[in-house]
Amino acid sequence: MTWTGAKELKAQLARLWERGELLRDAVTGNARFPLRLTLKSPSSADITDRFEAVRAWAAELAATDSVSLEWQEVRHRVQGVQKLPATACIQTLEEVLTWLGKRREWARFSAQVSATRQTHPALLPWLEKRPLQALALSAEWPRLLAVVAWLVEHPRPGIYLRQVDLPGVHSKFIEAHRGVLAELLDLALPVDAVDLGKTGVGQFAARYGFLEKPARIRFRVLDPANHAVPGSVCPDVTLDAENFSRMEFAARRMFITENETNFLAFPQVRDAMVIFGAGYGWDALARSHWLQNCSIHYWGDIDTHGFGILDQLRGYFGHVESFLMDRETLDAHAPVWGCEDKPLLVDLHRLTPEESALYDELRDNRIRARLRLEQEHIGFHWLGDRLEQLLQGRRGASPCP
Repeated sequence: MTWTGAKELKAQLARLWERGELLRDAVTGNARFPLRLTLKSPSSADITDRFEAVRAWAAELAATDSVSLEWQEVRHRVQGVQKLPATACIQTLEEVLTWLGKRREWARFSAQVSATRQTHPALLPWLEKRPLQALALSAEWPRLLAVVAWLVEHPRPGIYLRQVDLPGVHSKFIEAHRGVLAELLDLALPVDAVDLGKTGVGQFAARYGFLEKPARIRFRVLDPANHAVPGSVCPDVTLDAENFSRMEFAARRMFITENETNFLAFPQVRDAMVIFGAGYGWDALARSHWLQNCSIHYWGDIDTHGFGILDQLRGYFGHVESFLMDRETLDAHAPVWGCEDKPLLVDLHRLTPEESALYDELRDNRIRARLRLEQEHIGFHWLGDRLEQLLQGRRGASPCP
């Protein structure tokens, strides 16, 4: 049966709710009611062939409390004059809320709209745009408004999120709701209180003038003669990026590795250091302009992402050379080959011809599907031999005895 019954009428109203249209009216004041619903009625042939079904359909609609019907007389050649529902209307929002069982949700959202209108009317467009998301946040809404109010009073505060002093609000709450808060704060704050160049939840603190935890760089001095830390030989040191960029004992040679054991066990080398890498994050290291005058060797996994990280690093330091990321190293360690979960498929434009050839072989599965060699599986004898070859090929470079 294709006629519109009570179930279909209710579904029409449910769709309005699910699209947020009914909630949106609480913000805009749109007068939607009385609301006429779509009603598909029986045809003349239906009255002839399915008269009892037509009567049952009309009786069901007539018994639906929330629906107001307008009736129309239909003259039928067999059944005579019949009265059938012609239109169906919902007179009030209250009837819709009762039928859908949404009274409590409407009350919560209405309270959100009222509180927002009284305290931060600039946020009303967000409630209009995202009513269902707002409703899901109804329990947190007072605290979200409190955070907005605090930042309106203290634009670009220059403190850590942990230092925001509001009852019931802690840094984890703010961090958990950075996406929503960013949209609200962009509406509530003046333009000069927002750094528009900082985007995404990862840059929330910088966008609104909070202090951020300093990026830290961990390195080891590989030359025993370099007394970077008095009384220590080849110390393992962690510095914030700003102080690292100002180092006065900068080496002439830098190695970067992504594996902690390789970092800790890297052999001693005169006038050199090794950095524990940060995957795809090189912004902090890029502040150290003295590295432009330092030979840099990157040792990553032999897989597509390893070459992707190398490519990105060269965007900051174009003279970076790869180390132990060649076909000979890969073939020599075939027994410990692994599998890369989600290989890169993009083109990389900062690789050397040899690196590009190996990257393409890995990306295109020419050697083996999703092949990878993790740097932690490369033998230390192999590392020592290749390191000695590298250093002997450079004037004045040598491993420490």
